[in-house]
Amino acid sequence: MSNTAYVNEILLQAKEKLSPDFLIILLGPTASGKTGLAVDLATRIDGEIISADSRQVYKKMDIGTGKDLREYRDLPYHLINIKEPGEKYNVDLFRSDFFDVYDQIVTQRKQTILCGGTGSYIQSVLQERPYTQIPKDSHLQNALSLLGIDELRSRIHEIGIPEDLKVDFDNHKRLVRALEILLYLQRNPQPTKRQRIINNYRVFGLCPPLEQRRELITQRLHKRLEEGLIDEVSGLIENGMDPEDLIYYGLEYKYTTLYLQGILSYGEFFDKLNTEIHRYAKRQMTYFRKMEKDGIKIHWL
Repeated sequence: MSNTAYVNEILLQAKEKLSPDFLIILLGPTASGKTGLAVDLATRIDGEIISADSRQVYKKMDIGTGKDLREYRDLPYHLINIKEPGEKYNVDLFRSDFFDVYDQIVTQRKQTILCGGTGSYIQSVLQERPYTQIPKDSHLQNALSLLGIDELRSRIHEIGIPEDLKVDFDNHKRLVRALEILLYLQRNPQPTKRQRIINNYRVFGLCPPLEQRRELITQRLHKRLEEGLIDEVSGLIENGMDPEDLIYYGLEYKYTTLYLQGILSYGEFFDKLNTEIHRYAKRQMTYFRKMEKDGIKIHWL
């Protein structure tokens, strides 16, 4: 389908709900065409776009994050280029920044469109997730990760699970985090603060067929290399950014840094990066399915 057809479908489903406080959400895996669709939709409904992308918040990290600000044309966009490279950004900071911008857009009586592929950011403004505020303890997590899945389940049931804490009993990593949370609550039993959430919203998802998605991802990687991805990362390092910080951001920045350090040949760099972006898209889809299990309805276009 063309973007025009998608826009018409979105408006058909959302037209009775359109109001300044109504939030339209567009999500999908990397390279699915979210931004272009958001721009076309915003043009039709006098909207402004808030980005839900965990890496596009950083200045000077343009090619690797797929920013392409020309795609926005003259439309207002938000939460892009708000942090310096090397600064840390997380879901709690995103929530705070999102509601600041959302309130401004509502006051202007324009339509807000939240667009991106970072599912945890999107979910954080739709559902109360107070347990995400509980700090992570890497030493404790390392110790708990040595326990088998049955032992983790047993200890979690022994402590008891709050009604509003959802536990994935089939995922070892999430069981470790759940037990960490329960142990923290034993030591710190104070009630968690209620979180503000959006109640008036509709989520639309883009998900091209698998083979098409794979082709789009590889084509886009070639394009980013042609546009100067390696020079971008080299320039960040030359301007004083610690290579370890770039590796922390993963994907394009991790593997380009490893190539520049001589750890990977060009062929290894391309193949590994291409493979990891495909895996990342798969992880995004897994998270979106988790959102649906958590009760967030996604209208797949």
